[in-house]
Amino acid sequence: MTESKVPAAAGSAAGTERAEHSTDSGQPGRPALPARQRWLVLAVVSGSLFLCGIDLTVLHVAVPSLSRDLEPSPAQLLWIVDVYSLTLAALLVTCGTLGDRIGRRRMVLSGFFTFGLASAAAAFSASTVQLIAARAALGVGAAMIMASTVAIIRVVFADDRERAIAIGIWTSAHSVGATIGPLVGGLVTEKWGWGAVFLINVPVIVVILAVGARVIPESRNPVPRRWDVTSVALSVTGLAGVVYALKQAGEHAGVNTAIVLTALTGSALLYAFVRRQQRIREPLLDFTLFRERSFTTATLCVIGCFGSYVALLFFLTQWLQQVGAYSPVRAGLALMPLAGANALGAVTAPWAANRWGNRWALTGALSLFAVAYAAIAAVGDTAHYGELLIPLLAAGYGAGIVMTLGADSIMAAAQPERSGEAAAIQETSFELGAGLGVAVLGTVLTAVYRTGLPDVPGISGEQQARAGESFAAAEDVMAHLPSRTADAVLHSARHAYDRGFTAVSVIAAIGLAATALMAAALLRPRPAAKQADED
Repeated sequence: MTESKVPAAAGSAAGTERAEHSTDSGQPGRPALPARQRWLVLAVVSGSLFLCGIDLTVLHVAVPSLSRDLEPSPAQLLWIVDVYSLTLAALLVTCGTLGDRIGRRRMVLSGFFTFGLASAAAAFSASTVQLIAARAALGVGAAMIMASTVAIIRVVFADDRERAIAIGIWTSAHSVGATIGPLVGGLVTEKWGWGAVFLINVPVIVVILAVGARVIPESRNPVPRRWDVTSVALSVTGLAGVVYALKQAGEHAGVNTAIVLTALTGSALLYAFVRRQQRIREPLLDFTLFRERSFTTATLCVIGCFGSYVALLFFLTQWLQQVGAYSPVRAGLALMPLAGANALGAVTAPWAANRWGNRWALTGALSLFAVAYAAIAAVGDTAHYGELLIPLLAAGYGAGIVMTLGADSIMAAAQPERSGEAAAIQETSFELGAGLGVAVLGTVLTAVYRTGLPDVPGISGEQQARAGESFAAAEDVMAHLPSRTADAVLHSARHAYDRGFTAVSVIAAIGLAATALMAAALLRPRPAAKQADED
């Protein structure tokens, strides 16, 4: 969720409005909070969203040094990176429902505490498993925070004008955090090590928690939806099973019985989740919204675009550091044009929609993103960053337009009385796209790296197999070899990783081009007669 999330927040607020006719702990008509307290509440929730945004991307430039210390397998490395966004995606809706029941203040303060505790645990993780668990806990804390803050803003800011300003600041906080995450990660990693990228959260969270406990008022929905534990379990375990199977397939460069069974089990659980949502009276996600063609198409555009964008952020930082020998800070700085262009695309998206309409603006922006990805694959030379600059600017600009207009199209496709459900799906699609983008494309890169690593004369079969596990494993092998042989291993590993990055870029470009064709074909306005019949 980068600069494109303004429509999401606005939609969430709109959806919350129906349920807020009698909130604030069930005390309708309670006097408005003093102005100072209102803006302090906004500062608290915006500060927490800023941290959530940073944690989405801050680890990208720290991965090489982290890999050298913890030596994760390729699948474990992918889990470290995207278990945060996958957990966040899986729990956003259920945390929102639970917050309506138990109170948003209680939920968001618990989220602050969980986020701070998980940050400390991640900073001092001594093993890969500990870090993965801590990153998952960070996702839980972020879901608790993000699911409650927009409803809190809706309660605190009763004036429409003030509320619009507050929501704009709230969404910008997350956008700024996600944008500067790689640079912050590079600066901190280079000076204090990878653990410090998590540790910097702790003092900020302590301040946010202390102030938030004093200024945030309690509120809840007087008629909350039922919290369906079975649906939560089905969605979380099903998604985890499918993603685990994908990552294992990439690590082993193929499939075996265990991987197939895991994938089938995860798929069956997700199918059961969808079927259950269609049967129960108060579903976590209302899948009847997907009967609307434009809603489904816009959701797929958001998932595909944001997944490709986050994957580009992640793999580009690895490619620059591991193949181009960039320092963490230099890699973070190299991403700033991409992030800046993304912000510009988000800002100018309404102008593009007014000029060409959502359908053709989305199609054109997706096509631009696809061409930019293809150009990055064609250039493929870390030694000539200047040649990468134009494709990076084009990729960021196209992605910014798509994510903004895609979010707007999701909200526009839903009836006003269902804007809350639409906003929940839209929020989830961003986080799900981020997790799946890294998972799927990371699996491709791992497989291409493993199969494309040339044999190096002078090393044993065991060392060759070890070097084929990951770039970090190859560096570990090099440490025990003579300098000439170590240089040969480094050259082979860089060549294999470069091939993997190129393969990922080509596949992403093809996927984005297909998404552009889908948008052009399916986002057509419906005939007026048919629209009138349905109305």
